Amino acid sequence: MSGRVAGKVAIVTGGSRGVGRADAELLAAEGARVILTDINEEAGRAVAAEIGDAATFFKQDVSSESDWQSLVATVEKDFGQLDVLINNAAILEHGDILNASYDSWQRIFRINADSVFLGIKTALPLIEKSGGGSIINMSSSSALMGMPAFAAYGSAKAAVRGLTQSVAVYCHKAGKGVRCNSVHPDGIVTPMTMEMAEKAAGMNLSDPARSRAFVCQPQEVAKLVLFLASDDSRHINGAAMTIDNGSTITPPYV
Repeated sequence: MSGRVAGKVAIVTGGSRGVGRADAELLAAEGARVILTDINEEAGRAVAAEIGDAATFFKQDVSSESDWQSLVATVEKDFGQLDVLINNAAILEHGDILNASYDSWQRIFRINADSVFLGIKTALPLIEKSGGGSIINMSSSSALMGMPAFAAYGSAKAAVRGLTQSVAVYCHKAGKGVRCNSVHPDGIVTPMTMEMAEKAAGMNLSDPARSRAFVCQPQEVAKLVLFLASDDSRHINGAAMTIDNGSTITPPYV
C-alpha cells in the first residue's frame, strides 16, 4: 500500500459492516488512524480488532447529538486532530408514499439525514482546527432519480446531497481547507441491501453469481472514498460522485 492517507485521522460511521467496514479497512491499510462507530458494539469492536492497532471503536447512535459531542471530544483528546469525516451510517426500509408510515419516515430521516447534519456541525470545527480535511457523505443513486418503492430513503439521501452542497460552499467561503462531497452508489452488495432485496423480491443475492451481476462491491466504493479522503482530491468540493455503472444516466428504453 502507498499510504495515501498516512498521518490522517478519520471517523467512519456505520463501520461494522458493508461500505463502512470496507472504508475503515482500506483507510487503515493506507495509513490512517480510523475511529469506526456503530450502534452494534459487538460487531464494531470485532471489526476494529480485525483491523488492528490503526482502528478504534466508539459506540454511537448517530442520531444523538450528545453521542456526536462525546465522539468528537474523545477524538480531539486521544488523537489531537480530525482530518476525515465519513458519514456512512444508514438504514433502508421499503415503502412508497401511500404505504410508508410516518414513524418509518421519521426514523429514516433521523438515521440517514439528521445524523449527517449533526456529524458535520459537531466535527467541522475540529477539522478546521486540524488544518483542513475532507467530509464525505454517503448518499445514494436514489437521491438523483425517482425510486417510488423507497420514498423516505430516497428523500433522506436527497437531503444529504443538498446539505453537502451547502456545506461545500460554506467551507469554500470560510477558506480553511475543508471540502465536502457526496457519494452516490447504486446496485451495491451489502448486508443491508441484500436483506432488503431478499425480503422484497425473494432474491437470493448471497449467491456469488447474483452478487457479481448486482454491479458493485463495498470495496469499490471504498476506493472512491479513499480518493476523496486523500490529498489527491484536494480541489474537488461539492461534487456528487456517482458509482453506479451508468444506472442514473440510462434511459428506460435502453
